[in-house]
Amino acid sequence: MGGHARFSPSVANRRINCPPSLVLEENFEDVESQYAAEGSAGHALAEYLIKRYLKKSSERPESDYYTNELIEAVDEYVSYVIGDIEKAKQICMNPMFLVEQRVDASDFVEDCFGTADMVVITDKVIHIIDLKLGRGVPIYAEENPQLMIYGLGILRMADFIYDIEIVKFTIFQPRLNNLSTWEITTDALKTWGEDVLKPRGAMALMGTGEFKSGKWCRFCKARNQCRARAEEFLSLAKMEFREPALLSDEEIIEVLKVSDELSKWASEIYSFAQDQAIVHGRVWNGFKLVEGRSNRKYTNEDEVVEAANAAGYTDIYKQTLVTITEMERLMGKKEFAKVLGHLVYKPQGKISLVPESDKREAIKKNTAVAEFQEV
Repeated sequence: MGGHARFSPSVANRRINCPPSLVLEENFEDVESQYAAEGSAGHALAEYLIKRYLKKSSERPESDYYTNELIEAVDEYVSYVIGDIEKAKQICMNPMFLVEQRVDASDFVEDCFGTADMVVITDKVIHIIDLKLGRGVPIYAEENPQLMIYGLGILRMADFIYDIEIVKFTIFQPRLNNLSTWEITTDALKTWGEDVLKPRGAMALMGTGEFKSGKWCRFCKARNQCRARAEEFLSLAKMEFREPALLSDEEIIEVLKVSDELSKWASEIYSFAQDQAIVHGRVWNGFKLVEGRSNRKYTNEDEVVEAANAAGYTDIYKQTLVTITEMERLMGKKEFAKVLGHLVYKPQGKISLVPESDKREAIKKNTAVAEFQEV
């Protein structure tokens, strides 16, 4: 088993929905983003802290990414895990705790393996806890292919010792205050593995099946040059040249479904083309590189202060209160809540139209009408 899985659980959602994307992406170089590097650093710290709590040998990691904010996020996750560990000890004589556990699901897809952040096993239940340190999009545990693959792999290990009935999944995303939990019976999980994962995995490894665009395209290495994605968005973009009032209800619904992705796609194509022009000297017919507008800056602030004071100008500083986020980071969340919690409020958010799949609770229609009239 090599260092990198060809069918990685972390991108299983993309492989299942768009099987040939695996072979297509293999034509592109692997480049680790700073977000991925920070995530790796956060996971290493979490592993060390949990192992220390379990009195297991572990070397404290070091990283330039360890800011107070990241450490607080990791601490929240570790506290949640420790709470689950203690619950497991109360209900099971011999619970099993696995930290950063290598998981093999090659029974279902060849060369499919990954690492589960935290696994807690009791007599009847496997609980897989996954730390997500992203700030962008909430990720949910329900029918999450990555976690379901981990579940299949852990179930294969635990079946020899425990009579597992339920596999429970939790995604802990501290930077978005997102805690999502979902569970499935072992029989249903195995059925999914046979009926969905196994055939889709085989197609992905061979590069067969149909290209299909969707939210899973977000981190695909081929997203900027994928023809299937372009064709779908371009077909919808044609509707922009028609007045909204002339579109049918069905057409408007189709645009609403992908409007956010359509906007992101156009931005990604622009960024890709600009990078090719600036970095690689590529010429795009009908376009040129120009220098944008910039703001003036001081060459040396200390010298500016000295020169202004010498000329008799002393009132040259502004003092403002730091933002709530900065204040919370300065104090820590618990101290912030104690000292300033009663002085902070959260105004009503801007009302938006979102898909029914969105986890937020729907507001009453009359509330939306009133909000619109106040604008």
